[in-house]
Amino acid sequence: MAAFSAVSVTWYTWLEQGRDINASRQVLESIGRVLRLSAAEQAYVLALGGHGAVLAGGTATLEDVPPHLQALMDAVDFPAFAVAPDWRIAGWNSPYQALYSRIAEIVPAERNLLRLVFTDPQLRQMLPDWELTSRYFVAEFRSEAGPRLGSAAHTELVDSLSAASPEFAGIWAERGVLGFASRQRIFIHPTVGELTFEQHRLVPSDVPELHFVMYVPTAGTPTKERLAQLIANAG
Repeated sequence: MAAFSAVSVTWYTWLEQGRDINASRQVLESIGRVLRLSAAEQAYVLALGGHGAVLAGGTATLEDVPPHLQALMDAVDFPAFAVAPDWRIAGWNSPYQALYSRIAEIVPAERNLLRLVFTDPQLRQMLPDWELTSRYFVAEFRSEAGPRLGSAAHTELVDSLSAASPEFAGIWAERGVLGFASRQRIFIHPTVGELTFEQHRLVPSDVPELHFVMYVPTAGTPTKERLAQLIANAG
């Protein structure tokens, strides 16, 4: 590996051992090519080495969704919510609350998407593919947390969630890294039954530390009609 990456065996050994050495972007990119890392994995390695692009603002302390962005979510008739850099759910629209009715009842400190996936029985029952979805979430969270790894807030979340959920602790220990990709999401709602969405994520240019997640009803399924019924019942 050292030879293919054009570094000395000793230096590469120190890198594997986690010693306090400086690795240039060029060297880390070279190692990534040899290891055939994915784009998300390569970005994660660069962030660990201090070469990744830190998210604008560099903070996870955003408390609320700005009014103009809340208005954007309220303008769509399908579920949408906003996620802060630490994966705290910072805001949502009424269709999302109709889908996941407990969201408004959860205290803000616990309203973290990753935490809820592993600790909320209601949400877990709604996800028929929970085992796959939970792994996706952990790998995506690790990928996006690169610039914040080691921060007090990040460590507290991982430690507390590991203590609360052995399943999370096991998946986290696998060190999977995965970049976000739009994909199909399926929910089994206790009132209207199966709902199938296409999940997409948007990043507003003026508040890039917020990510908007939107569930668009899948064409050719009864999801749009069932969602309308769900929203009417909730209203």
